Order: sequence, then structure tokens, then C-alpha cells
Amino acid sequence: MPHHTHTLTVETTGRGMIDLTRRITGWVGRTGISTGLLTVFCRHTSASLTINENAAEAVQRDLLAWLDRIAPEGGDYEHDEEGPDDMPAHLKAALTGVSLAIPVIAGTPALGTWQGVFLVEHRARPHSREIVLHLSGDLSGA
Repeated sequence: MPHHTHTLTVETTGRGMIDLTRRITGWVGRTGISTGLLTVFCRHTSASLTINENAAEAVQRDLLAWLDRIAPEGGDYEHDEEGPDDMPAHLKAALTGVSLAIPVIAGTPALGTWQGVFLVEHRARPHSREIVLHLSGDLSGA
């Protein structure tokens, strides 16, 4: 069973969600894997990954606002060495997670019609983030 890995570098502009679906789907298609399992992994503790609606941007705004209510800046956090957004960013990443497992069927991630894969940047300032992709499965026509 072949294995493929790739690292996406994503430049963020601060808090927000970045749709990675096209980049991920394009890479999966280039591997030649027809059926398999894709793991998407964020190599950071203050950014995260989520599968969510990719049609209405209001979903993204509502999700980010909800995370801000759950883990607000200015809370009574012991860990604050990197600024007031640091510990809330860690909490938000813990809530949303840093890895996803997505089936691959017919050479493409088996996402639903309105689903997209998003990197969620929880820090206020821009960062360079690394997203590791690992795909294992059966080759097309094998």
C-alpha cells in the first residue's frame, strides 16, 4: 500500500479561517491514490483544523465569534508569556483539534457537498503555518 506525504505552508493574516480544500484535493489527485485514508495534521498549538460549511461565510464568522466567547482574551490565565491572545489560542486549538481523517474515494477526499477543510488561525498576528498531509491507499487501476 503506497504512502504519500506533503507539507502545505500557509501564510495567515491573523485571526480567521483559510479554506484549504482545493490545495488538499489537488494534491490528493496528483498522488494517483484511488481509495485510501487522508490524514491532515496541523503542526501548531495555537492554530487548528476543522471541516465546516464552505458556502456561507457567516458560518465562519459565527464559529470564530463563538470560540471568542468560550475562550476570551483577558481571562485569568496563568500562561500569558506571548501576549493576551496566546492562552485563548491554545484553548481554541484544543477545542477544534489539530488533525482530521478523511476517506479518499475515486481519487478525491470524500467531503460532503458543502464541506470544506479549514485552517483556523487563533492568534492576532500573522503566522506561517505548516499542515502535513499523509495519504495511504490503493493506486488507481490497481
